[in-house]
Amino acid sequence: MGCLEHVSLLRRSVMLGYGDPALSGWANLCRALRRWLGGGRNGLRAAPSSGRLSERRVVTDGVRSPDRVGVKSRWLQRWVAVGLLVGLVTATPACAGNLRLGTDTAAAFARYVRATDARNDFELKRGTGLLWIDGLPEEERAAAYERLRRGDVEVQKLETMDGASAIACPGGLIHHWVGVVFIPGASVDDVLAVLQDYDRQAVYYAPDVERSKVISRDGGHFRVYLRFRRHKVITVVLDTEHEVNYFRDAAGLAHSRSSAVRIAEVEDAGSAAERSKEPGDDDGFLWKMETWWRVEQADGGVYVQSEVASLTRGIPTGLGWLVGPFVTSIPRETLRFTLEATRKAVEGRRAK
Repeated sequence: MGCLEHVSLLRRSVMLGYGDPALSGWANLCRALRRWLGGGRNGLRAAPSSGRLSERRVVTDGVRSPDRVGVKSRWLQRWVAVGLLVGLVTATPACAGNLRLGTDTAAAFARYVRATDARNDFELKRGTGLLWIDGLPEEERAAAYERLRRGDVEVQKLETMDGASAIACPGGLIHHWVGVVFIPGASVDDVLAVLQDYDRQAVYYAPDVERSKVISRDGGHFRVYLRFRRHKVITVVLDTEHEVNYFRDAAGLAHSRSSAVRIAEVEDAGSAAERSKEPGDDDGFLWKMETWWRVEQADGGVYVQSEVASLTRGIPTGLGWLVGPFVTSIPRETLRFTLEATRKAVEGRRAK
């Protein structure tokens, strides 16, 4: 299906939105986009293509452009369209008014987090196979470890189940990813020194973290403030506070558990008109965030794993088939950046 057909189908989906206020004006926008694509601007033309990138390839290595010129044009045209559509999706809440985090949505995410906590607790008590790649078949596991030692970051999408059933989250979207990186020559203490240095995280994790500071500390328990700046078509600024607990399990093993206890979207960040929206009554870009870190000494260095579950607003009715993969790429990319920045910060401190 070409871009024109995608946009036509999108427009029909929007027109079937049954009066959803978040979809107001979509039909006209889709009609304009369809005209733009049909005009062949910049010489773009759809071309037939065969074959697809596997999901695993997308997760671990990112998307590579195919080699044939015609296929490149087809992918470029499609992603230009998707980029524009995602911009429209993310702009929609501001036009339609704030979204309120519903009690059913919050309860579903809390249930999801409890089940994820239970699985993490079980794995930590077991004490072996602590990295997500340890659960892979032997040949895949060996290849993953080899890539890590070469400097890659291994990232995978997760889904916590309730027995054999998925945990439904009405009105929201749960993003759950895990990643691991290897830092040769480093120790557990080296990594903890970076993770606990919250006053400098705006340096280590720039530009994603714009401001950071410790609010309070009691041993291994921290309350910290982080200002996130996320950019994907539009820029979103969030003031957040987190409760973080660190645990030293053994000389070569540590883990931490972090919960965002306050997330406030910031309007007009950096200007005289800057103000924070009421948490849970905003555009729904990030309502909840839970994080699990593990640090394990092995193979002449340290493996650092981060697992993140977050809650955002759902995708408007009828648009998931098109914009879902694009929107859900944001948590994956953020996690990959965080792990790469952690490695860079640890290596930078050790070099001094």
